[in-house]
Amino acid sequence: MSSETVGRPMEILLVEDDLEDAGLTIDALKQGGIQGRVSLVRDGVEAMEFLHRNGRYARVPRPDIILLDLKLPKMDGREVLTEVKNDEQLCRVPVVVLTASRTHQEILSGENLHVESYLTKPVDVGQFVAVVKSLRKYLLADVIVPQ
Repeated sequence: MSSETVGRPMEILLVEDDLEDAGLTIDALKQGGIQGRVSLVRDGVEAMEFLHRNGRYARVPRPDIILLDLKLPKMDGREVLTEVKNDEQLCRVPVVVLTASRTHQEILSGENLHVESYLTKPVDVGQFVAVVKSLRKYLLADVIVPQ
């Protein structure tokens, strides 16, 4: 059996207003050999435009996974999450919330936000790979899942 993975790279939508955190997340994914294309948007309104493919985002691919910071300008991450989970076209896209700390993660878990997982910033590659593997049931069959 060939060790080459077939399919297409994973489409990752990163919703993060802090460019330093975004850069660290993207670097961690690259260093971990994650086969995927990352699209970055910096506020909640832009995230919804991207997800609904409005305006300049008319031709963007549907993301396979959304990495979502909750503290966003214009539209809070919780509002983005609510819209995604209530939209028939988007509700199957797994959302992973980016949190500042384990304590913050525990508080968010208590809010019952209906997310697939949480990652602590800056993103750890091993943690991300474990999350992606646990989300296989949500991902398309032709997506390359990091090994």
